[in-house]
Amino acid sequence: MRLNPFDTSKIKVRSSGGGSRVPGGRAGGLGCGTIVIVAIGALVFGVDPGQMLGVVEGVQQQTAPQTQQGNLSEAEICSSGEYASEACAALTSLNETWEPEFARAGIRFEQPTLDLFRTGRVNTQGCGSASSASGPFYCPADMGIYIDTQFFDQLAQMSGTGGDFARLYVMAHEYGHHIQNLTGIASQVRSIQQQNPRQSNQLQVRMELQADCYAGVWAGKNRDLIERGDLEEGMQAAAAIGDDTLQRRAGQRINPEGFTHGTSQQRMDALRRGLDSADSDACNVYFDFS
Repeated sequence: MRLNPFDTSKIKVRSSGGGSRVPGGRAGGLGCGTIVIVAIGALVFGVDPGQMLGVVEGVQQQTAPQTQQGNLSEAEICSSGEYASEACAALTSLNETWEPEFARAGIRFEQPTLDLFRTGRVNTQGCGSASSASGPFYCPADMGIYIDTQFFDQLAQMSGTGGDFARLYVMAHEYGHHIQNLTGIASQVRSIQQQNPRQSNQLQVRMELQADCYAGVWAGKNRDLIERGDLEEGMQAAAAIGDDTLQRRAGQRINPEGFTHGTSQQRMDALRRGLDSADSDACNVYFDFS
């Protein structure tokens, strides 16, 4: 995808977690990442999901020390390597795409903060601490998108593609959770989950699928920037992180009751729904609180 260069006047970026070295990506000798939250952390990395719920999609929030940013400027962070520059360019495009949509809907818009951290742990401002094994995630309490860029290489191995669109899908998906936060969908869903715990996983799946759909809407609204092979890369990435695929990869029996993100087919369908329509209203199929 041919994104325009990042514009630090239009984005909020910081770097934290594990010292002063900037997580730059392949250009700096680092690189990796994906949308893998509790499901991939538990199935692929053997992480205890109970230890990760404090930072996953706002399932449960807790107080933590404020993240340290260091002395690096946003321009220095974004220029530190290929993955960092790409993430900053994606955030610039996402802000430019969604802010006018919120204005037309009469909903107050606020930019999310992108936190690029290297392998280790990161202390979020509102959702506790997380290890790099938890993968990229969104913290609704501080409206932050947290990405360990080293995880992008793992995504490439899982999906079989090292193309940039798979990584951009990750960014756009997490941004989709920011949209859910700003519109109030996330808080309404959490309220229903608390009232009906047995429906919690089913509701979480719909949250993830809607975020996939929003990712597709962003791509659809920027179709003129899409290059040959991008759509295939996106579909391969979506397929690679379906719950059924992850359970199968971990040697487990397919257990729909344990799904938290949706099947590979559901995730591909959600991404395609948003992309084909280029209309956020198409994503209301997952939740409609009007």
